[in-house]
Amino acid sequence: MRRMTSQKKLMSEEIEKLNSFFTTYMLHEKVVRTNKHIGLATVYRFLKDAEKKGDIHSFVCDSKKIYSTNKKSHAHFVCEKCGALKHITVDNVDFLRKITADEVCHFQIELSGICSLCKK
Repeated sequence: MRRMTSQKKLMSEEIEKLNSFFTTYMLHEKVVRTNKHIGLATVYRFLKDAEKKGDIHSFVCDSKKIYSTNKKSHAHFVCEKCGALKHITVDNVDFLRKITADEVCHFQIELSGICSLCKK
């Protein structure tokens, strides 16, 4: 079992304040305001461990790894013409029950096509 260092405590506290998805760089920017000696590699290791323990979840958005503190799923639409990225809220996941009998904890969906602005 790893011990809770002051650096880990600070990173945990900063993550608790976040209400949305965040990147490694976003977390790093926040923690260096308090402790300028925390390096980016330390933040990467911390997030990797937190994800392994199930404390956070990761998703890929716009080719970047993002994190969330809840089991919220991530869905977005990418326009094939202009490259616009829109986040989508999926309120009902009943369609997943038809695909698998397994219990789904969280998911990521990426839709692509032509956005409404480009269709005009």
